[in-house]
Amino acid sequence: MAKKKVVIGMSGGVDSSVSAWLLKEQGYEVIGLFMKNWEDDDDSEYCSTRQDWIDAASVADVVGVDIEAVNFAAEYKDRVFAEFLREYQAGRTPNPDVLCNAEIKFKAFLDHAMQLGADLIATGHYARVRQVTDGPQAGGFQLLKAVDASKDQSYFLHRLNQAQLSKTLFPLGEIHKTEVRRIAEQLKLPNAAKKDSTGICFIGERPFRDFLNRYLSYKPGPMMTPEGKVVGEHVGLSFYTLGQRKGIGLGGIKSHQNAEGNSEPWYVARKDVANNTLYIVQGHDHPWLLSPALTAGQTSWVAGQAPALHSLSAKTRYRQADVPCRLDASNDAAFSLAFEDPQWAVTPGQSAVLYDGDVCLGGGIIDSAAA
Repeated sequence: MAKKKVVIGMSGGVDSSVSAWLLKEQGYEVIGLFMKNWEDDDDSEYCSTRQDWIDAASVADVVGVDIEAVNFAAEYKDRVFAEFLREYQAGRTPNPDVLCNAEIKFKAFLDHAMQLGADLIATGHYARVRQVTDGPQAGGFQLLKAVDASKDQSYFLHRLNQAQLSKTLFPLGEIHKTEVRRIAEQLKLPNAAKKDSTGICFIGERPFRDFLNRYLSYKPGPMMTPEGKVVGEHVGLSFYTLGQRKGIGLGGIKSHQNAEGNSEPWYVARKDVANNTLYIVQGHDHPWLLSPALTAGQTSWVAGQAPALHSLSAKTRYRQADVPCRLDASNDAAFSLAFEDPQWAVTPGQSAVLYDGDVCLGGGIIDSAAA
């Protein structure tokens, strides 16, 4: 019987490198695909594409798989980056990794892999796919959290659908990051000690405000307290995130003291886009930072339809523990969530992702939060 052909996205990082080796060990015919998705300033100090390609090709050599490079820069700019800028211009805070996975890694990449004759694709994400064996969804696919809870990336993958999941393998879903590093060292992979990438998906780490400056029009405006007192000037609403504490630029503004006589830090609490006003509050637990409910649009459900109403849990940002919530998905295009405990700095543009235990059900993009 012919081996199944798997095309794996190889980024030059340790996770996708070890994934390629694991797939080969499992008996698949493995082909590596390196995606180049950003070209605007590729000669600058921030874009590591050339080094990443060298690392990916070196790993492919050690592991013994063929690798090719593919350029999705046009698709990335059109489908991901344009939307990213639109959201920032509207005063929201998008999550480029969610868009990137939905539009590039599991759409453009998947299409390209199928043209290469692949049976399946794979990535180095920490998540799992499981086929349902009984019940009304028998034969369908579920997206599960990774075994390594500290690395789980199901939040970023919540927009994947049945067709995509049916073709996807996540070789790292069952193992811990420490084990991935150990395997890389044991295999003497050239990137075994390479740091994990951070920053904007495919664009990399760079001074964020300077970067956005190049693409967005922005207008300074008043920075105000809930009482209506102007305490400073913001540099443009796009450059601030709800809950942000550092880099607000209040400098020497004296803080009010709390009952204990301590000066509480300032936080970004609201953006009034119509009046170009940034509201800031004092204290981590100021009521303006806490939301008992939210509404979300651009919904995407892994099973193809909204889950039945019952007690679920949700994340409103990636590095957050799941919190109990009640879902109301009365129409296909939007839903609302009510929380048992008010949630901190719920941010329009970020994703609200729903879980039933380890099963990621899908989610949507936060439109607004109740005060």
